[in-house]
Amino acid sequence: MTGQWTRYYEHAGPEPRATLLLALDRFESEQPPQASRFAVDLGCGTGRDTAELLRRGWQVLAIDTQEEAIERLQASIGEQRLLSTKVAPIDDADWPQALLVNASFSLPFCGADRFAAVWEHIRGSLATGGRFCGQLFGDRDGWATGGASPAKGEITFHTRDEVETLVAPYDVERLDEIEEDGQTAVGDPKHWHVFHLVLRKP
Repeated sequence: MTGQWTRYYEHAGPEPRATLLLALDRFESEQPPQASRFAVDLGCGTGRDTAELLRRGWQVLAIDTQEEAIERLQASIGEQRLLSTKVAPIDDADWPQALLVNASFSLPFCGADRFAAVWEHIRGSLATGGRFCGQLFGDRDGWATGGASPAKGEITFHTRDEVETLVAPYDVERLDEIEEDGQTAVGDPKHWHVFHLVLRKP
């Protein structure tokens, strides 16, 4: 598994995810106090989203289950007073109250038996007016229907109805369901079924 993540890190692009950019643009229109701009980047990988948050002046706690990811993040960003890091599985990580929790393509890698607790942890940690942004995998995703996955047995998939239930407590600012044939970051063919989310806690 570690080797598979190394391969991913070497091919991952530098651009921040569109879901994060939308959430940040919404915050900028609201102009929250600088002191409240604390974000958690769950499954930060090599830091494509963390870097954008730091660029915009956010304080960031970057969490990843792979020590290699944190090492690559620190090497690319260097000494940064607004950044703190933690090596921990998403389902075992803890963090303080945040204005933003970002989980770009990371939450699906939390096993189904632990997903509900993690989802509740995220909601409980968000301040009023805070946002979650990230992705969930749909039940017709190629990895759900028999395709070789990087974490067999450790990926959670959701139906549209299940996603609607998960987002019900929030103000939904983006809920896009995308289903298409494509490839993974490392070039392997894959059928994607993904929900892209930006949610505001009322």
